Amino acid sequence: MKINLISDTVTKPTKEMLTAMLQAEVGDDVFKLDPTVNKLQEKLAEMFGMEDALFFPSGTMANQTAIKLHTQPGDRMFCDKYAHVYNYEGGGAAFNAGVTSCLIDGDRGMFTAAQLASLVKGRNDIHTPYNKLVCIENTTNKGGGACWDFEELKRIQKVTKENDLSFHLDGARLFNALVAKGEMPKQYGDLFDTISICLSKGLGAPIGSVLIGSKKHIEKALRIRKLLGGAMRQVGYLAAAGIYALDNHVERLAEDHLKAKEIGTVLRNTSYVKKVEPIETNIVIFYVKDTLDADDFMKNMEEKGILLIAMGEGKIRIVTHLDYSNEMHEHLLNELKKFKG
Repeated sequence: MKINLISDTVTKPTKEMLTAMLQAEVGDDVFKLDPTVNKLQEKLAEMFGMEDALFFPSGTMANQTAIKLHTQPGDRMFCDKYAHVYNYEGGGAAFNAGVTSCLIDGDRGMFTAAQLASLVKGRNDIHTPYNKLVCIENTTNKGGGACWDFEELKRIQKVTKENDLSFHLDGARLFNALVAKGEMPKQYGDLFDTISICLSKGLGAPIGSVLIGSKKHIEKALRIRKLLGGAMRQVGYLAAAGIYALDNHVERLAEDHLKAKEIGTVLRNTSYVKKVEPIETNIVIFYVKDTLDADDFMKNMEEKGILLIAMGEGKIRIVTHLDYSNEMHEHLLNELKKFKG
């Protein structure tokens, strides 16, 4: 039995999703003539109470487009030191938009309004970059699937308004946060200038992300997507998977969260685990004890058909997802209990 828990991006379309894809009506999306893409974009814009949306082949391209449309070369972007836009997008903020990044020392990928306010105030002259953009990630990947406190996000938005900063949400796993905290998409649409939504993680689509914002922002994003090589043709087949995912795979995210918490409970009761980070959604991050080499542990699990991933700084990550069955779950729990270190 192969159990791939390196990410929630490893899922494959369900039979029902494939059927929806095969039945999709398509057209040339470069000319805005793909009806299924248009339907997906309209669906997400309406869901978040925002004006418009644009389909992208990847979350990285959606985020990088957002950064570029909000900034000019030489500007400054603020984000947490764990932020995906800084750590895992190939240095794209510097390469594509020419911005410098101010990293905030938050907790599990989440900083406070007070921290942001202390950094945006002070010297502002020809010697310093222009402060232009704040990016947050919900849930936090490197922070172990942590969910931001919505009241803190409102306080951060207040700081952005007072300092004329744009506010972008990397919502790669936002639906995990919405399900975990009982929040609504329109709460976030009211707060952010732009939001990126990934369809190929917990929602289980094979590919695709959507950037949501004002009509002015999306018009500019359309040009940037073209410059980045992201314009696509009969892409409605992929958009259909996203529509199916939004209609059928959101509420079931709670199952992934429950399994992640059960894994955490087992890990905390083993002799070889030093620490398990708090678990709120579908990501488990833990550290093995100093007497055990993390690579040796992962190799041992791989020999049992269980694939995990290292996150640096001694972290090991497990991500539950749509293709992680109850049978796989029981097998993993048993192997974790049996391992002696």
